[in-house]
Amino acid sequence: MYPDLAPIVAATTQWLTRAYPAGGGAVDRALAEAQARQAVSLAAALRYPTELDAALVAVTGAGGADRLDWITGADSAGDPAPWRTWVDETVASWAACLLGSPELAAAAVAAVPDGAEFRRLLVPGDRDHRAAALLRHPDLLAPVAGLHRAELLALLSLTGSEDATPAA
Repeated sequence: MYPDLAPIVAATTQWLTRAYPAGGGAVDRALAEAQARQAVSLAAALRYPTELDAALVAVTGAGGADRLDWITGADSAGDPAPWRTWVDETVASWAACLLGSPELAAAAVAAVPDGAEFRRLLVPGDRDHRAAALLRHPDLLAPVAGLHRAELLALLSLTGSEDATPAA
């Protein structure tokens, strides 16, 4: 992943973990964040595959969280935090697709040449599943995942395949 993508990864991860919070204490929050960060990092690597792509989005900005908030019903009116402008809707949508479908996550990892570690995304343990129950629930993720799922499937050459639907 390119350093220019760090603000997008951080902001989009934060948005996902706020929209789909962990149920337990600090350890559960950390486990859920690790899973979200891996999904977002993978989605960002797919969305911005070259250094030029990463540099361009760093200059132009990611678009922000407003539409995602509206879709999920999040009340962000009292949170004018600057990080929210770095949330990338497409990256969040693709990350939601990856979190909700192990098959799709595996296909995405296979498409990224850097060989980064995505163990918590691909093979979450029982504790990971409990910590990120909301974050990995396909029905809850559906409104966000559905925004840009078709583009992800086309990118991964999965259009019309069984991998196109999230695992239940």
